[in-house]
Amino acid sequence: MQVGKQIQHYRKEKNLSQDELAEIIFVSRQSISNWERGATYPDIQNLLLLSKVFEVSLDKLVKGDLETMKQIIHDQEFMRYQKDEVVFSLLLIGSPIISTPLILYLDGYGIAISCLILAAAIFYALRIEKFKKKHNLRTYRQIVAYEQGRSLSEIEEAEERGKAPYQRIILPILFGLGIGAITLLISWLLLTFFPIK
Repeated sequence: MQVGKQIQHYRKEKNLSQDELAEIIFVSRQSISNWERGATYPDIQNLLLLSKVFEVSLDKLVKGDLETMKQIIHDQEFMRYQKDEVVFSLLLIGSPIISTPLILYLDGYGIAISCLILAAAIFYALRIEKFKKKHNLRTYRQIVAYEQGRSLSEIEEAEERGKAPYQRIILPILFGLGIGAITLLISWLLLTFFPIK
């Protein structure tokens, strides 16, 4: 981050010590030192105060840092998206495996627990869809492009728009059929080897 160097540069240009600058903007000298060394980053209120004291625009003060900040935010959002996908996948695959014995052997309690698991899966599915909508991600190639920090060309974008309708229909159907088959298999195995008395 470049803001530390900018703070130090403008502070020296104004012939201010760290103590004097700290007193002017109501922070500790240690905060100024941390900002200049890049150990911490000033919050927006402090950045605004610094830009007033140094008589420079906020853009000039944080020059070079905006792209870095955008990349950090992008990376954090994508990491959360990936975690949400993992949790959702585990819930979606695990729910029929866990729910079948719960319902068969715990009756009403099993149904309640299964509904909670399903509600959690729906929560994560909605978060994933919200992320996709926010970043206009419709298909897998777009998601990979987003992860790599690039955008698709116009031709690739048109191809992806053409794929989107059938991907939205076929993939959930195939996934649902697979989960249904696993659920039926588990139910059959449980009832065959552990019959309800």
